Amino acid sequence: MLRLDVNVFDYVILAIYFILVVGIGVMARRAIATSEDFLLSGRSLPAWVTGLAFISANLGAIEILGMAANGAQYGLSTVHFYWIGAVPAMIFLGVVMMPFYYGSRVRSVPEFLLRRFNRETHLFNALSFALAAVLTAGVNLYALALVINALIGWPIWVSVLLSALFVLAYILLGGLSGAIYNEVLQFFVIIAGLIPLVIIGLHEVGGYSGLKEKVSHTALGPNSFDTWGGTNVGHWTNPLGDWIGIVMGLGFVLSFGYWTTNFAEVQRALSAKDLSAAQRTPLIGSFPKIFIPVLTIIPGLIALVLIPNLGKDKNVTYNDAIPLLMNRFLPNGALGIALAGLLAAFMAGMAANVSSFNTVFTYDIWQTYIVKGRRDGYYLKVGRVVTVVGIVIGIGTAFIASGYSNIMNYIQLLFSFFNAPLFATFIIAMFWRRSTPWAGLYGLIAGTLGAGVMHFAGYHIAYFYPGGVFDPTHGKINAQMLNFYGAITAFVADVVVTVVVSLVTKPKPVSELGGLVWGIPDPKAPDPHTVAKPAWWNSPKLLGGTSLGIVIVLSLIFN
Repeated sequence: MLRLDVNVFDYVILAIYFILVVGIGVMARRAIATSEDFLLSGRSLPAWVTGLAFISANLGAIEILGMAANGAQYGLSTVHFYWIGAVPAMIFLGVVMMPFYYGSRVRSVPEFLLRRFNRETHLFNALSFALAAVLTAGVNLYALALVINALIGWPIWVSVLLSALFVLAYILLGGLSGAIYNEVLQFFVIIAGLIPLVIIGLHEVGGYSGLKEKVSHTALGPNSFDTWGGTNVGHWTNPLGDWIGIVMGLGFVLSFGYWTTNFAEVQRALSAKDLSAAQRTPLIGSFPKIFIPVLTIIPGLIALVLIPNLGKDKNVTYNDAIPLLMNRFLPNGALGIALAGLLAAFMAGMAANVSSFNTVFTYDIWQTYIVKGRRDGYYLKVGRVVTVVGIVIGIGTAFIASGYSNIMNYIQLLFSFFNAPLFATFIIAMFWRRSTPWAGLYGLIAGTLGAGVMHFAGYHIAYFYPGGVFDPTHGKINAQMLNFYGAITAFVADVVVTVVVSLVTKPKPVSELGGLVWGIPDPKAPDPHTVAKPAWWNSPKLLGGTSLGIVIVLSLIFN
């Protein structure tokens, strides 16, 4: 990557930002007295805070660099990751699934599986989630290191270590509250950093119409702004593949699997002060999510037009699109603000994964299987130690992410292995009371193996290559399409095995399923008629319906 043309003014702005980040962690520390305060913010935060933190936790390197890279590599079809691959699932989480999570008072997603299935299912998911969390944290850490490397020219490994120290500081000091309040700050910094980039970039290429005309002369071709064109099964030409992969793989399995079972996101909603606030958390987050493509995909397309050899040179990868545009367009001062936004995004993404990792490891692995029955203060100390361990492991996994020119390809691969099987297990567990404890474990194992088989076998299937022409070097394979089908395979394998095992094993008695299965109320829960309902303008169904309506209108406009 090219060195960014920063000066003292930019560094001052960055220094002020980092002082604010650490300062928030110091202030949040005052409110930490128990392990739940550290790991779940004492379940006391208002909906607007958790809602912005919910979207900011996702607005990390995966979103900023990854979606810009996808925009440059795949065109406007990348909006499917938002309007099909995010918003509907966020609405489902808020309206349908949060009552299960919050009402049962679980502290993590794996704990839900412990209550619904058995210890074996719980342990398998806790270990697989912990692995997924540190692998994903490595993506954000690597992206953060790329920017620091571009700023001051330090080697990537030095930049990785420096980046890790900043994230460690405010999580270790302030726990989840420190992470969440920083994520709220980071949301506004990110927006402030990216909006000028889009405005100046569009002006440079002659507006939106000029961008469409110029992109038509690139390798993406004239159909790069046609989001659904070329998705016919059997002879696809769309950069994301056929409609089965887009709708079922991305829109259903990967999307719902990520947003409804990924504890890095669910944890923000669980920290809300009551069930109404918990339900509104992902719904509030869905509104900015609708419009974030303007700040990510459009810059990727602008970079494709203006940056020579983008994606064709190992020194100028698709991941570099945003930083290179910043260096090209923004004057000093504005560049400092944009860099602060970029760094904020990466820290938010990594903090989300590390804070979820320490919660799952402390509660679901250490407290449940290794050291039981200690006082709460002991687990608070364990949570802080595990935070350091998670950062250290994330440093190692950052170098795995460095091997991918498009980190979104890598992250979708991880989701197909870890989130797709878990979503299948959750859906069956929530709506079919007959599913048995052992079915949960074997379904997860089958789904994970299914994703692995599809991933490696897909490289030898001509259908996943443009025009159906097999490439022995595998360089031309449509990696995103393969990930979509890998997720579908994982989901189907999990469902089949879960159903079969359930039919030949003994289910739990209904008395143990209260509050965990649809239609079986929790006898310990308060009477729904006595719980205060939110004002009509805060109704989860109204918020979700409005968000979904906006998505439908935009999808029709840009079809």
